[in-house]
Amino acid sequence: MKISLRSPTAMTLIAAALIGTSILAYLQISATPPEQQYRLQTSEKGDISQTVSANGTINPVTLVSVGTQVSGRVKKLYADNNSKVRQGEILLELDASILEAQLKQSMASVQSATASLDLAAANEARMQSLYEQEYVSRQELDAVVQARKFAAAQLQTAQAQVERDRANLSYALVRSPVSGVVIDKQVEVGQTVASSFQTPTLFKIAQDLAQMQIDASFAEADIGSIRVGQKAKFTVDAFPDRSFIGEVKLIRLNPVIQQNVVTYNVVINVDNPDLILLPGMTAYVSITVAEQKNALLVPNAALRFKPGNIQASTGTPKRDAAPGSKTAKPKRDAHSGKIYVLENGKPAMRNVTLGITDNRNTEITEGELKAGEQIIVGETQATNNTSSSTSPMRMRF
Repeated sequence: MKISLRSPTAMTLIAAALIGTSILAYLQISATPPEQQYRLQTSEKGDISQTVSANGTINPVTLVSVGTQVSGRVKKLYADNNSKVRQGEILLELDASILEAQLKQSMASVQSATASLDLAAANEARMQSLYEQEYVSRQELDAVVQARKFAAAQLQTAQAQVERDRANLSYALVRSPVSGVVIDKQVEVGQTVASSFQTPTLFKIAQDLAQMQIDASFAEADIGSIRVGQKAKFTVDAFPDRSFIGEVKLIRLNPVIQQNVVTYNVVINVDNPDLILLPGMTAYVSITVAEQKNALLVPNAALRFKPGNIQASTGTPKRDAAPGSKTAKPKRDAHSGKIYVLENGKPAMRNVTLGITDNRNTEITEGELKAGEQIIVGETQATNNTSSSTSPMRMRF
């Protein structure tokens, strides 16, 4: 005898089977002790600190780019990468042949202008004598006076040219503007460098590697908690087992926007007496923005837990609403949360007010939760497996 799945008898049998399975699953869960249905943790008091984190780059506090003010071929180098230099020390020497020739030409121009001025002065003296004897007119005297003044101006121009060429010749010796360490050399012997509106960079000199700074980018959601003077901890990949300390020096007001993400640059001062922190290292920065001592703490997992198969009690009896009145729902914000504790074998809800968090635990500032209560942080694996195996089946008829 065949029974069609679409017949009333078959549907009745299937429904009865589903009801029986659900009852059996409920009895299995109910028979399981509450301590085995949930993962529990005792609420306790302790210290907590909230931090904000970001990545940054270690840089020298003062980094000077050294260029050249004249063009020429590099004749000799006196410094290399990692060289320690003093202020005024020669870094490189350019071929000064053309500059020396220009200086000689300018000095010859000075001599010529001096001779012209002597001749113009003599002509003025003779013309003055003739004018006093009324042999020449006033106009002729004014002409030679003007010629003498022009010759004097030409001499001053020639002398200025000599000073300029002498300065250019001195620029053939490129000197260090500060005392420090050469961290980048971008020129070689024989290379021709050209001075233009944008001076080429030949060396980069860090003034003092014992004082470094971190340029870190913090998200706009975290920047409001950061203050100048706060301590910052950071690590670097070169020394993964060592933690370093810095101090917030500056919060730059200029935002950086990339793909609609806004960040702000925070400058952190770092002492580097052992010179082990090198320019360009990546720093993983963490700044403590809030701390609480002896606070009531709960795991963050407890804030995410919601009861599944078993109906939870609110922990507070509900009052019957008056006829015609509307039930007011409690307001929730970012500082409110719900915690479930084990009460009489069932989850009981506790409304709490949240404080700071360290991403593992969260401070409870107000609410119905007390220290020492058993908090539910999740369901056990056995309960989850039972719930999955007894979920309602979907059948197509």
